Amino acid sequence: MRMQGRACVRPAARGGTGYTTRMSPAYATNRGRRRQLVLGVLTILFHVLVFVWFAGQVGRLPDRPLRTRAASMTAELVEAPKSRPPSPMPPPQPALAPPPLPEVALVPVVPAVPPPGPADAVPAPGTPDGTAADAVPVLTPQADGIAAAGAAGRQTGQDGAAPGPLTVQSPQQAAAAPAPPPAAPAAHRYKVDMPPSADITLDVARTDANGTKWSGDALLSWRVAPSSYRVRIEAGISIMFAHVNLLALTSEGTVGDEGFVPTLMTEKRRGRAMTATHFNRQAGTLTFSASAATYPLVPGAQDKASVPLQLAAIARGDPKQLSGNIDILVGEDRDASVFTFMVAGQEQIDTPLGRIATWHLVRPPKPGSYNSRLELWLAPAYGWYPVQIRNVEASGAVTTQTVNKIVIQPAGA
Repeated sequence: MRMQGRACVRPAARGGTGYTTRMSPAYATNRGRRRQLVLGVLTILFHVLVFVWFAGQVGRLPDRPLRTRAASMTAELVEAPKSRPPSPMPPPQPALAPPPLPEVALVPVVPAVPPPGPADAVPAPGTPDGTAADAVPVLTPQADGIAAAGAAGRQTGQDGAAPGPLTVQSPQQAAAAPAPPPAAPAAHRYKVDMPPSADITLDVARTDANGTKWSGDALLSWRVAPSSYRVRIEAGISIMFAHVNLLALTSEGTVGDEGFVPTLMTEKRRGRAMTATHFNRQAGTLTFSASAATYPLVPGAQDKASVPLQLAAIARGDPKQLSGNIDILVGEDRDASVFTFMVAGQEQIDTPLGRIATWHLVRPPKPGSYNSRLELWLAPAYGWYPVQIRNVEASGAVTTQTVNKIVIQPAGA
């Protein structure tokens, strides 16, 4: 065996011709490494050439010539506007006249007139001037006294005497002035006979405007003494097995020649505060806790609790007094008005006490005062006591109270 370089030469196998050459393992390994090294160097050189060429191309402008398009410009000739002649100046406006001054009323100032004393009262019956026997003193409203004094002052000016000083008052001030109190109604004197003390219980039946019906009971109780009286009225309805009191009225005062003389009435309704009506006999006024209204007080004035018994007293005094209208000033919870009763006829009504002969009295609605209709049935056989009372409201609701028991109380009870 002979070595040539790094190859090993061996003779050929037996029966063969020549020699065979085989590479050593170390030589093969070195050869592979040299090949990889050459490939790596070539790759690096290729990348460097590419990078150099790309760097030379950055920032160069293209060689193509720029094409520009000429912009076209158009011009249009516009005729100049013709000059207009100046507008004429508006004619001068006339100066506005100042607004007229408000009209004023001349009110004469007159000396105060003292209130009428006893000498100014209507003469008593039988006086020489022929006054009727049933005439009673009537309070004159304060406005009438001022008007009379003003008329006297104007008369004095006409006679040539120096008139009093004048004050200027605008229409607004005249409208803002407080209105005079309402004039007192004419008083009527009736012959009366006070009904003895009693307790009357009544059945209450009410039908509302929508047809709903209610039932309950009421009590009319009064006590009359030689110099005083007291009336109590209670009314309520029954709901299932309970009784609900809806109204309580009381009236107290004295007894006089004109019958019941109230001094105080109280009214308490369910869900509302109690109100009071005052009959101020010394001041001669009728006032209310629920309003600022004031009315002149006249003889025979009543309240809502005493007026049914006052009608009974008038009928007991003389039934003939029922032939005409009966006018009574009645004080309520907030104001007062004149109740005008008239006899609608004599009727027989059915009650739990049986069939009773009655006189039917009616107070029809009065425009401007009250809108309800009040009816009473007085029974002559039962001391002219009210045995049935009915109130028909403007809405159509009807409440009827019918007697079921009368208990006469002994005097002084």
